[in-house]
Amino acid sequence: MTRSGTTLTKSDVSAVLQVFSEVVCELTADGSAVNTPLFSTSFSVSGIFSGMADSFDRTRHSVSVNVNPGTALREAVKSVRTEKTEAASTGPYITEAADIVSGSVNATLTAGGILRLTGSRLKFDVTDAEQGVFLIPADGGDAVKCAVVAENKPARLMVMVPADVKPGAYYAEVRTKLLGNAKSTKSLKTGRFSKVLEVSANA
Repeated sequence: MTRSGTTLTKSDVSAVLQVFSEVVCELTADGSAVNTPLFSTSFSVSGIFSGMADSFDRTRHSVSVNVNPGTALREAVKSVRTEKTEAASTGPYITEAADIVSGSVNATLTAGGILRLTGSRLKFDVTDAEQGVFLIPADGGDAVKCAVVAENKPARLMVMVPADVKPGAYYAEVRTKLLGNAKSTKSLKTGRFSKVLEVSANA
C-alpha cells in the first residue's frame, strides 16, 4: 500500500486495517452481515431440529459464516489469466540409483549385482507381475524385470539385476499400484529415473 504512492505511513495503514478487522468481527459477533466492495457475509445454521418448537442449542447446532466476493472482487476476476499446468504426480519418484557391487551412483550397474533405488512412493506389490523394478533399454527394446527383491519400502528398494541382462544403456523404472497411504489402485503408476545407467558384464 505504501509503495502505491499514498501519503499514509505504514503505521497508519496497519492501524486502519486493525480497526477494520475489529469492526468486522464486532458486527459478525452481533449477528450483522457485512457488505464491502471486497466481500459480503451471511450466516447459516447447521444441525438437526426436532420440530417447530425446538430452539438453537450449541451442543447440537452451529453457526457458519458464509463469505462471497463483492463487486470489486467479481470485477477483478475478469482479468485473471489462466495457465494450463500438469497435476502433481502421485506416482513413484526415484532420486538415486546405486550399484552396490561397484559403489557407483547414478552411472553404472553390474549384471547379477544389487541395485538400490531411493526416492518416494516406491513400494510395490511383489505378488503382482505388472509391478516391480524394470530396466528399460535406452534404445527402446523390451523391458527387463528385476524379479529378485531384497528390500521393498516406500523410500528405498533393493533388487538384483538379472545376471543375463545384456550390457548397454538402461533406464530404471518402478511400476506400482500402491498409493502413499498404503491403499492400492487399479491403474499402474510408473516412475522412471532420468539418468541413463550403463550395465556392464559381471566379471
